Formats: sequence, structure tokens, C-alpha cells
Amino acid sequence: MTAGKAGKRTWFAESLLVLLLIIILPLLHGVGVVSDYYLNLCGKYLALAILALGMDLIWGYTGILSLGQAVFFGLGAYAMGMHLMLGSSGRGVYGEPIPDFMVWNRVLELPLFWQPFQYFPLAALAALSGPALVATVIGWLTFRRRVSGTYFAILTQAMAYAAWLLFNRNELNLGGTNGLTDFKRLLGFPLSAPGTSRGLYLVTALGLVGSFSLCRWLVGSKMGLVLTAIRDQERRLQFLGYPVASYKIFIFALAGMLSGLAGALYVTQVGIITPSQIGVLPSLEIVVWVATGGRGTLVGAILGAIGINAARSLLTARYPEWWPIILGGLFVGVVILFPDGLAGLPRQLQRLGRRLWLPRMTAKPLQPSVVRPELTSQQ
Repeated sequence: MTAGKAGKRTWFAESLLVLLLIIILPLLHGVGVVSDYYLNLCGKYLALAILALGMDLIWGYTGILSLGQAVFFGLGAYAMGMHLMLGSSGRGVYGEPIPDFMVWNRVLELPLFWQPFQYFPLAALAALSGPALVATVIGWLTFRRRVSGTYFAILTQAMAYAAWLLFNRNELNLGGTNGLTDFKRLLGFPLSAPGTSRGLYLVTALGLVGSFSLCRWLVGSKMGLVLTAIRDQERRLQFLGYPVASYKIFIFALAGMLSGLAGALYVTQVGIITPSQIGVLPSLEIVVWVATGGRGTLVGAILGAIGINAARSLLTARYPEWWPIILGGLFVGVVILFPDGLAGLPRQLQRLGRRLWLPRMTAKPLQPSVVRPELTSQQ
């Protein structure tokens, strides 16, 4: 197959996917074929797919294994959750102009750092810029000192654990272990209304399409070649004079921004964000999504995030105690048997078929033995 035909097939498949996500599913929901519950689930999966795209950028293309991406996801989710909590203030149990959990903690007035989140534009800006800024600081402190590989993975894992401990504290005034929940309205629209659910799904689908287009443009540009070279031959690139640390800081900050966007879209549809969603285990699950879908493929990251989370929703309803074992077995099986993930499975099966059938097709048939006449006459 030529590159042109492969590109046309890829473009056609992606166009069908966009058509399904943005037009067909909302129409099916509007006529009652798809229920509010399943549309909300689809929106949740698409938000997590954006998170997987950011992970694929830094790990699949740049070779940076981060075990703390859930922290940036949580920062975006908490930023939007704070706005939703303030929009629901006065409609809770106590009717106070501050969230109910602050009343429980005997907080008399809204803390200063909460006040900007009363305004949606500032909350949305914080959900995107906050994770990107934190990722930039972390990248500047580590990549400038050439911290990479296993050391960087361990450092980000420690960061995720520290963030989990921090957000569990009631003194932070972010809900403690219960997190932020009981959201009622967004921009004046009730979150429980079917029209609001459909609108949030459309925004999430458009966010995924936009994020995918941005990532695809990036990895197809000259910068994408540099990122791949950092993954494969970082020392040679440093020898050639490329500012490797600057490239790493940029891509890590961009992945943090995508994670924050995913968190902001996720919390509006799920209705809760807790510290358990920003710790070490959620960060490890993101790695499993990308590895299962196909590292370094973008489409594979989306497939992995949607597929595994859909399987999780299905299996945890019936076999909740078996899900961690199933997830771990899936990861080990994919790494050993299908190292290219789901996206590379057709190509791997094609290579396997060639190995099995090509020797048979090219093997020469055995020639029948010919008896020389002079030998038979002598006998």
C-alpha cells in the first residue's frame, strides 16, 4: 500500500469518527435512542481521551515517562469544580453563600484564593494555565539538570503522592477527602437538564477533536521530528547543539495543559473530583491506557482510554474485586504479546501472516527424480 492510499484511508477513518462523535451521537440522543446516562458516559470517556493524548505526546513521542499526569488532571478539575461549587452556593443544606463543607469546618467567609473562581472565564483560564505553569516549573527544575528516565518517573510519582496527601487535608479548604461535589448549575444552566448534558458532550467532543488536530499537527511538523529524535537519540541531539531541555519543558507544559482541559471537562459531567483521582494509581492507569492503545500513535491513545474505561464501567458493575487483576493482566499481556498496542495490531498480524505464508509461497516444488537410461541398460 502506498503512502498516499494509507493517508487517504486514515483521513477517511478519522472523518467518520468525527462525524460519529459530533453529529450522529447527539442526534441519536435527541431522538431518544441514546439515553442521558450513556451520553454522559461517552462524554466522560472523551475527556479521559484528551488526558491520554497528553500522555502520548510526552511518553510515546518524546520518551518522557511521567507517573504524575493525574496531578495536572486534578488541578484542572479542581479549578472548574471550585467555580461550580460557588455557582451552587446558597442552594445547599445551610443556604450559606459559601460551600457547605466550609460551614462544617467553621469557615466564616470565602477564602481569598477562592474568589477569582466566581467568574467562569477566570476558572477556565486557571484550569488550562495552572497545570501548564506547574508543569513548566517542574520541567525547568528537572530537565535543566538533565533528570530523565527512571529518575524522572520516580520523581513525578513522588509528586503525585505528595499532591494526594496535600489535597486530603481539610486545612486546604478544598473539601478534604470528600473533594468537591454537589454541583447544580453551570453558566445558569442546570446540570441535570438533558440539554445541558448534550451541550457538555458536544463541547467535550469538540475539545477532543481540537486536541487531536493540534497534536497531529505538532508531531507531523519539524518539532515532531525533534521530539522523536529526543526519544531515540537524545545525546546525539545534544551534541548537535539542539536545546533539548527547552523542547522537553515545552512538550511537558503542553501535556499538562491538555490534562487540565481534560479535568475541567470531566468534572462538569461526572459531578465530583476527589483526591483519589489525582494520586499515584490514577497516574499509572493513564500509562496503561496509552500502552494498551499504542504508544506513539495518538489514535491508539484515544482507543486505549475509551476502551479500558468502557471495560472498567462494565466489569466493575459485575466483578469489582477482579478489575485490578484484569487491568494488570491486560497491561502485561499487551506489553509481551502486542508491544505496538491496539493501533498496531493489524500491522502486527499482517507481519505474522507474511512470516507464515511467504516461505510456503516462495518454496520451490520438489523435482521428480530422473533415471538415466544408460544406468538401466547396464542393469
